[in-house]
Amino acid sequence: MSNATVPGQDMPPKGGFSSIRYERRLPKRGPSGVAMFAICGAVMGYGWYRLYLGLDERRELDREKIWSRIHLTPMLLAETDRDEYRRNHAAVEREREIMKDIPGWEAGKSVYNGNRYMPMVIANVPLHQRPDFKKD
Repeated sequence: MSNATVPGQDMPPKGGFSSIRYERRLPKRGPSGVAMFAICGAVMGYGWYRLYLGLDERRELDREKIWSRIHLTPMLLAETDRDEYRRNHAAVEREREIMKDIPGWEAGKSVYNGNRYMPMVIANVPLHQRPDFKKD
């Protein structure tokens, strides 16, 4: 047994084994957090800028609408007054024609006993909303 070879123990190579990489090394993908934060800030800043411009435009349009209403009001009131006068005159003429056979009837006289002005209320009902409307 003296000639038998004695098994040798496995030993590391001279200088040792190379180091084992155990940390996680992933490739760098995409922009950094600071870059994404800066990009988001720039996009939001541009959005706020556009919003501010839109608010300025809206404010200008509202101002223009208010002034156009201010300038149109007298004309619209005069047109309404002319229409009311025309309708009132036509109503008095119709009343005079209908009540011509009634003695003592004064056409156009107010049914109220006071002398306070009461404008006539004329409801403009569209044709399709009238009770006697028949849809064909």
